[in-house]
Amino acid sequence: MNIEEAKGAIDNIIRKARVHLYKPIQIAEILYRDRVHKDIVLLDLETYRTKSKSWRDLICVPFLGRTSTSSAKYQDDLFSATAVPPSIIDILGKENRKKNGIVESYIYARFQERYGQMSTALNYSRKAKKETFNLEEFLNLFWSEPGLRRSIDKIYEIVVYSLFSVLVEELDVEIEVRLNPDKVNVLEEFETFAEKVLCINSKNTSYKSPASINRVGVTNAADRGLDMWANFGPAIQIKHLSLNERLAEEIVTTVTSDRIVIVCKDSEEDVIKSLLTQLGWRSRIQSIITESELIDWYEKALRGNFSEVIGDKLLKSISDEIINEFPSADNSDFMEFYIQRGYDKLNDEFWK
Repeated sequence: MNIEEAKGAIDNIIRKARVHLYKPIQIAEILYRDRVHKDIVLLDLETYRTKSKSWRDLICVPFLGRTSTSSAKYQDDLFSATAVPPSIIDILGKENRKKNGIVESYIYARFQERYGQMSTALNYSRKAKKETFNLEEFLNLFWSEPGLRRSIDKIYEIVVYSLFSVLVEELDVEIEVRLNPDKVNVLEEFETFAEKVLCINSKNTSYKSPASINRVGVTNAADRGLDMWANFGPAIQIKHLSLNERLAEEIVTTVTSDRIVIVCKDSEEDVIKSLLTQLGWRSRIQSIITESELIDWYEKALRGNFSEVIGDKLLKSISDEIINEFPSADNSDFMEFYIQRGYDKLNDEFWK
């Protein structure tokens, strides 16, 4: 193994990583620890396997606003023979020490590049007006950039959530929880439960609340299960890629709602319907929404009869959700960190 092959291993995990780059950052912090603190042995994985997660998180929290939620097994795959095992980390460590942190600098420069691409998308949503925002064009920003393509699922979540939440709010829909009068005796027995969970009691046996849609939040790398839920019933799953039998089973078995809404590409609609019917789960699907329907609804929201009250809210929601999902897309503090470590002063032809 030589330095060219070791660099190739780093490039490979960066290429495979989603925009957050948790695994590359973990390697960078292992190399930083080795170079600065000198209290680990790179060939001895147990000196840093567990500790390096906390070193990584110290970087991820301020710049990403979150840490990895993947399983311990998935995170430890970073050190497998097909990723970046200790033998490769040792080669990188020698190069990194010799050149004052050049490998760390290289990884963080790639991180900055990836978030620079995300900033382009953020700026598009910020600068666009109701008259100019084009959903297809916006989504193509992510399809056309290899570094962002692996995060397209989150962007689909954002555009779906923004539209759905703004429309539900504008429709001013209310939901009501009302007790069956025949069950007053049961209510009295479990009144504390009813108050804390259902917001009703023996004096107030009904409760009204604005309808709302909520994102579940960060999901793991496999992107399975629930993406959004509504307090009026449906569970919403976004699928922008092909839905095979395994993924269909995961959606239906991991989401307990019997009112599942699936958002997908037009080309996938018939396949999804056929597959779910074949597996006997069609009854649990409330509806399937296609990308062309989303585009049509966006057109109405931005340039239709009610665009004056909906359009700006929709664009602001998209921008807010991008920042919430990818904080470094709007975070100038990263450059202070980069300069503080002296990475800006390093220059090496091989590590450009």
